[in-house]
Amino acid sequence: MQNIIIAIDGYSSTGKSTIAKQLAKTLGYVYVDTGAMYRAVTLYAMQNNYISQENFNTSDFVMQLDNINLSFKFNVSLGFAEIYLNGNNVEKEIRTMEVSSFVSTVSTIPEVRQQLVKLQREIGKNSGVVMDGRDIGTVVFPEAELKLFITASPEIRAERRYKELISRGDNVVYDEVLKNVNERDYIDSHRKNSPLKKAEDAIEIDNSNLSLDEQFAKIVYLVKMILKDHE
Repeated sequence: MQNIIIAIDGYSSTGKSTIAKQLAKTLGYVYVDTGAMYRAVTLYAMQNNYISQENFNTSDFVMQLDNINLSFKFNVSLGFAEIYLNGNNVEKEIRTMEVSSFVSTVSTIPEVRQQLVKLQREIGKNSGVVMDGRDIGTVVFPEAELKLFITASPEIRAERRYKELISRGDNVVYDEVLKNVNERDYIDSHRKNSPLKKAEDAIEIDNSNLSLDEQFAKIVYLVKMILKDHE
């Protein structure tokens, strides 16, 4: 059976990572969470005081990009790879609301996107990959055999994100989460470099009213059809 590249794009908090992890595990493919990569770079900027609510020292931050080392290490107990920033596991730190508030801004920097796209292509060059993000099917792997674009209403996405953060013990309110979701949507869709958009040949899935099982079954069917065509 021929391995393929599966690109999963879409808006924040649509569950792209969850479905991508499950799909990669089922297929025995490599899973790459590109959102985690951008979050880790954002965390580096925050930790080193390059970005705050008042200022973003873009020029100095760009000069530090070569000092940022990202890697994924498989966690057997979790069943997926966690991201490491300069040798430190930052999987939990990158999921905070504070990182969420800055990640779209950091992602607009052309040099950041260029560096991470290069790394993403290197990881996926041997196929057999499920990669999720904002520009996988349009920029990173426009030749991907299967492209999916996941969406849901902002309110439903905010509710999902809110419940996730509360379950982790974070002190957040729903209105703040909804505001963050809408702000990220706008920045992601309007940035000049690799804006979030649906690839012309991508299959759109609105999971506002789909259960995880229903969505997974639908995607597995699409994968089987693609693999059958490549036999």
